[in-house]
Amino acid sequence: MQSSRRLLARNASVGLAIAVSVMAATNAACAQDASPEQPAAAAAPAPPPTQAALGPKIYTVPAGTKILLQLRSAINTKSAKPGDGVYLDSTFPVVVGNRVMIPSGVYVQGVVDRVERAGHVKGRAQLDMHFSSIIFPNGSVVEVPGMVNNLPGATDQTVKNDGEGTVEQNPNKSRNAGKVGQVAIPTGGTIGAIGGIHSGHSIGGGLAGIGAGLAAMGLATLFTRGADVNIPNGTQVEMVLQRPLYLEDANLSASGGAGSAPNLVPSENQPKPISKPNHARVMCPPGGLGCE
Repeated sequence: MQSSRRLLARNASVGLAIAVSVMAATNAACAQDASPEQPAAAAAPAPPPTQAALGPKIYTVPAGTKILLQLRSAINTKSAKPGDGVYLDSTFPVVVGNRVMIPSGVYVQGVVDRVERAGHVKGRAQLDMHFSSIIFPNGSVVEVPGMVNNLPGATDQTVKNDGEGTVEQNPNKSRNAGKVGQVAIPTGGTIGAIGGIHSGHSIGGGLAGIGAGLAAMGLATLFTRGADVNIPNGTQVEMVLQRPLYLEDANLSASGGAGSAPNLVPSENQPKPISKPNHARVMCPPGGLGCE
């Protein structure tokens, strides 16, 4: 009898536990069904990238832009050689849109590429050069893809349209021949006339002398070179950009930005220039050579 009661009590406790578990699961399912789904939190939009993240702003000076320069070092094909430096500065600002891209006073450096002197019989003197860099007032340096386009106001030189910007000297051999003739013909005639007086044929001697003067003029012209290319200091030179020129704020700003070249300040301990020696005055008789 007792064992039956114990069995019934155990079964009752197990059934109660099962019922409690079922009710708890049912209540959790109902609560989950009753609660609405919460939408996932939207991600905050990323901030726009700053100019520092994008890199420096680039300004473009288009190809074909012409820049007026002034030569600061004279060039002559008689003394110039390939590799010599050419030094210029800009005389008028270059504006793209509403901003000055290349201000007046910018330094430009170039290099002589080819020098060809004029021949005795034919051939004109020629000079090729290219521009290598622009130095802005704040000290920043930019490579420049430019060549000579024109020499405004030049009367003795022309720029050939050969894609190289070749500067060519205009021919003037006739001027040289005329100068030789001014001396050779009268001199020859005079000498011939004097010789003809002694032989009794002054007119014939004069004509023979003139002929000799003409021959001398022809020989002098044959052995005279054509004029050299001579571009004096201060000549206006027009440069044209063969490709676009790209600039940054560091080039256009007054300070040049970070890493710009510092202002040059003379050092207190800088060596002074050597003074010229004072030569002793030499006393000698008046009219003597080398005396003062």
